[in-house]
Amino acid sequence: MRVWRLLVAATLLGALGTAAAQSERASIGFLSGNPPSDTEEALGGFRSKLRELGYQEGANLSLEVRYANGRYERLPALAAELIALKVNILFTYGSPASQVARKSVSGVPVVFGGVADPLAIGLVNSLTKPGGNMTGVTSNNPELTGKRLGLIKEAVPGATRIAILANADFGPTASMVREARLAAQPLGVQVQVFDARTPDAIVNAFAAIKAWRADAVAVLVDPMFIAQRQRVASLALEQRLPAVFHLQQFVDAGGLISYGVDYVEAFKQSAVLVDKILKGAKVGDTPVEQPWRFPLVVNLKTAKAMGISIPQSVLVRADRIIQ
Repeated sequence: MRVWRLLVAATLLGALGTAAAQSERASIGFLSGNPPSDTEEALGGFRSKLRELGYQEGANLSLEVRYANGRYERLPALAAELIALKVNILFTYGSPASQVARKSVSGVPVVFGGVADPLAIGLVNSLTKPGGNMTGVTSNNPELTGKRLGLIKEAVPGATRIAILANADFGPTASMVREARLAAQPLGVQVQVFDARTPDAIVNAFAAIKAWRADAVAVLVDPMFIAQRQRVASLALEQRLPAVFHLQQFVDAGGLISYGVDYVEAFKQSAVLVDKILKGAKVGDTPVEQPWRFPLVVNLKTAKAMGISIPQSVLVRADRIIQ
């Protein structure tokens, strides 16, 4: 009888413990320097993955979302606002938001996404053992710049002069430019960097690219270019200039080719990291992860408008083709 009573008591205590655990609400803050449109679909993926992992908004999860809409000077105040809400963890998108979190957030774990080179901008001590209170999912290895250069050369075999559209104010740009120059020689192409640090400067950069008589353009990773993707893709199309990008959103906007991170999948990957940390994993000991997928997307409608025939060697590798 005594054993039976002990078993009943243990069962009740276990049930109470489970109920208490289920009643606990996790609070996640999301901070982005970009407009909502840049991450709307990806944030949906983040939410769906959290649901798969057992989180329900309004029940055991609250997600506080803040956007700076391209006004990066607002990021410190928005970060402070999220911390004041006592979030359990901060999920940042993009280098500007992540750098602000690095400087101003302590005592709260941070998972970053959309960061091209977390080592180069000082977010972590190493990729395998980040240290501090930050880890995350990288958005782009600098060496992918060289692969994209090779891809646009393969798509346009006659190209000998490839322009590099870059924003020198963006931290990882130097390493990406270096990779582009390293890739250029074995490809037998000449590269020239054209700097655009503001939206209006993009138009001037494309005018300079045209004057240089470029055969193609490789657009480097940059938050401002993402926000201005419609303008960038349209200018390339107007000049009949084959362009390669890191995000398929540029190709959806009329660009020719993209090879890079699938942000919906990357945000799902970030959700898994967030879950691990909420369940007790030490953020400083949790390795920075590479993205799960790097889809290749080709816009044949754009190719036709430019009078370009994309080789079959490229098309057979494409994960998605826009007709």
